[in-house]
This record gives sequence, structure tokens and C-alpha cells, in this order.
Amino acid sequence: MTGSATFWYASRATGVVTLLLFTAVLVLGLVVTRKGRLPGLPGFAVTSLHRNLSLLGLAFIVVHVLTAVLDGYVSIPLASAVIPFASGYERFWLGLGAVALDLIIAMILTSLVRGRLPRRWWRSVHLLAYLSWPVAFAHCLGAGTDLRQGWLLDTAVACALLVVAATTWRLAAAARQVPRAARVAAVFTHHAEHSRRFSRTVREPTSR
Repeated sequence: MTGSATFWYASRATGVVTLLLFTAVLVLGLVVTRKGRLPGLPGFAVTSLHRNLSLLGLAFIVVHVLTAVLDGYVSIPLASAVIPFASGYERFWLGLGAVALDLIIAMILTSLVRGRLPRRWWRSVHLLAYLSWPVAFAHCLGAGTDLRQGWLLDTAVACALLVVAATTWRLAAAARQVPRAARVAAVFTHHAEHSRRFSRTVREPTSR
């Protein structure tokens, strides 16, 4: 096996592993409760698992990018890994990969300094980073032709089905929270109105 073929296989293999890891990261982020817990696991364990899977996935992305650049069969500049649509080879599909990587880096960096950031900043970046998975998935299918057939296609479809199922579960859970939130708001409104009436009752004899 030549060096170029080794880099080609390494790039494809790390790409597939990266897809699996970030699918796990996304599904984990979707199925945790609002308190950041999973059944049977404390909150700190879920947070640690989520962070470590993200960092491991980032490490595989680095290897994936480096092996793709070192593969001499085609010319892919290193800068195109983070600068979208800068590659002359498969410009669109590799550009999607760069967009996904930029979003992932932003998500990981803000998560590492989460305690120092306003919650709304962290949440905005984190929600935006959810777009990284479908963008990366499109990159995998477009740039990695081997994912379009055989067991690798089955793997890609399984990842997509997991994400769809987790997203559906999360949206259903959020929908169930709406009536509860409405009831809580109604209780607070009722108490606020009661307080205003009580306050007027107390002031009226004094004003006379």
C-alpha cells in the first residue's frame, strides 16, 4: 500500500468515526433533561461524557483533515479546513465541512469557558452549533462517495435516524412543557392581581 493510499484510507476512516462521535454528542445533547441528567447518571457525569466525546471527535477531525491534506492524489490546502469554500477540489462539499468544523470549534470553545460567559451568549452559540451536524452530514455524503453504498450507507442512515428520533423526542418533551408553563404563568398572574387588589384595599381607608 502506497503512502497516498494510506492517507486516503485514514482520511475516510477518521471521517466515519467523526460522524459516529458527533452523532453521539448531538443525540446526548438532545435527550438529556432540562436539569442536564440522564437516567442512572448524575449531572456531572453527563456533562463530562458530553465534553469528552466532543473533544475526542475534534481530535478525529484534526486527523481527518491532516490526512486529506497529505493525500497527494488531489490538492487540498490546509486553510480550506476552516475557511469555507477555499478549496479548488470539491469546493462546495469541502466548504460545508469547513462550516461544520467552525461551528463545532465555536461550540467546544464556548462550552469550555461556559462559566465565564453570559448564559444567553453560550446558549445562542450552542443552539447555532446544532446546525453543524446536518451540514457535516451533507459534507460526508457529498465528499465521501463511499458513504453512498454498502454498510457505510447503512451506518449513515442509522445516524440520521437516531438524530431524527432524538429531535422528535425533544420537541415532544418541549410541547408537553407548554401547558405546564402556561399554568405556572396563570398562577403568577393570579397572585399578582390578588396583590394589587389587596394593596388598593389597604390604601383606600388611609386616603379617606
